[in-house]
Amino acid sequence: MTKKMTLGICLVILITGFAWAHDGSDVAVEVLAKSAQSWDGNTLPAYGEGQPEVTILKITIPPKTQLDVHQHGVINAGVLLKGQLKVVTEADETLVLNPGDSIIEVVNKWHYGINEGDEPAEILVFYAGFEGQPITVKK
Repeated sequence: MTKKMTLGICLVILITGFAWAHDGSDVAVEVLAKSAQSWDGNTLPAYGEGQPEVTILKITIPPKTQLDVHQHGVINAGVLLKGQLKVVTEADETLVLNPGDSIIEVVNKWHYGINEGDEPAEILVFYAGFEGQPITVKK
């Protein structure tokens, strides 16, 4: 087999593979959350000024564990990957998340999470903040 023939075959395979990979026929998009309000019904605050900084955390909460009371000064949203998680505000507003549930978290409001289950709770959280701004402040 000549170099030209080998190059030609590789090019055909590459082009065919590229076209198949970008066909899009098997792509599915599911909106997990879209809102201008946090889960407690309050309108999200306007974005501040400064250099935006996105943080993505995977948080694992052991069984029978309650997080410290805290608040977020930045808009954040997440998806519970496994386990169960209850979020409670100081005003006793409660949201229970099961695997696959999404949350648009409360901003500048004291709250805590608790895993009352028997398995770890894993949540993937996206924070839209600014450089130098803490994403979580404990009470």
